[in-house]
Amino acid sequence: MISRKYEITHLGLLLMGAFIWGTAFVAQSVGAELVGPFTYLAGRSWLAVVVMTPVIMVKDRIVIRKTGISPAPANSAQRKRLLWAGGLCGLVLFAASASQQIGIAYTTTAKSSFITALYVVIVPIFSIPMGRKPERKMWFCILLSLIGLYLLCLTGAEGMNNGDAWTLLCAVLFAVQILCIDRFVTHVDGFRLSRMQFLSTAVFSTIAMVLTETPEIDAVIAAIPSIAYAGIMSSCVGYTLQIVGQTNINPSKAVLAMCMESVFGALSGWVLLGQSLTLREISGCILMFIAIVLSQVSLPFLKKEVRKGSAQS
Repeated sequence: MISRKYEITHLGLLLMGAFIWGTAFVAQSVGAELVGPFTYLAGRSWLAVVVMTPVIMVKDRIVIRKTGISPAPANSAQRKRLLWAGGLCGLVLFAASASQQIGIAYTTTAKSSFITALYVVIVPIFSIPMGRKPERKMWFCILLSLIGLYLLCLTGAEGMNNGDAWTLLCAVLFAVQILCIDRFVTHVDGFRLSRMQFLSTAVFSTIAMVLTETPEIDAVIAAIPSIAYAGIMSSCVGYTLQIVGQTNINPSKAVLAMCMESVFGALSGWVLLGQSLTLREISGCILMFIAIVLSQVSLPFLKKEVRKGSAQS
């Protein structure tokens, strides 16, 4: 049983990560105008691997000095476990990030951030096969989020545009990535899992870049500030905060803090890029945010049901 102080601290780390991710939507939007999605993803992922390496070295020295025990894998079985965990998490992160980067080229940062945040509603549903039965309110939250999605994205006769559809796929994949992290984070060192995840993502995105894109040197140079922010802050700092913050925290609680990236994303797009939403789209964002928050809070008249659900977790 974890302490309340421990839980608040780790939720605070997740909230910091959400702020970084939210502001990174601006960097991604700028980068999408300059280079292809796989070029952008490869650049930020390789940069994250490079930055994480000295961070791990310093962290290891601190841990060894305090405990006398190295957090590095001690045998081949532990190394294989780290390789498997990082490879799987990285594959899912690659698919999710690529979908998001493709989508953000055709939609606004606000719409992208709110659609992405639907993973908060999707995670409990995907947790059903793991024996974590969602409360009945989740079905109401799903209905509310679908109405919000309709108002936000289906604004004309053409229906949902390609950018919105790619971002919706991204939300589904990020839900899978969160559950993958929840599965492995207590079995391997969190910082090494983060680096291995980025290495896997970097390899997959580099292969995709070579096969489908021809990046121009001038465009890549122009995109360096955007790639640097996403690689260092969003990838390295943000996802490491996620992995450390999720340690021993119920994933349904973790995503409540992480979903705040939708608010930070909308605000940063408005302040930094001058992007705005129509009244209909704002109404959709509000409904989706209510659904996201409601899916994670305990309601007094559902306490009995919550206890039943907790017993199955």
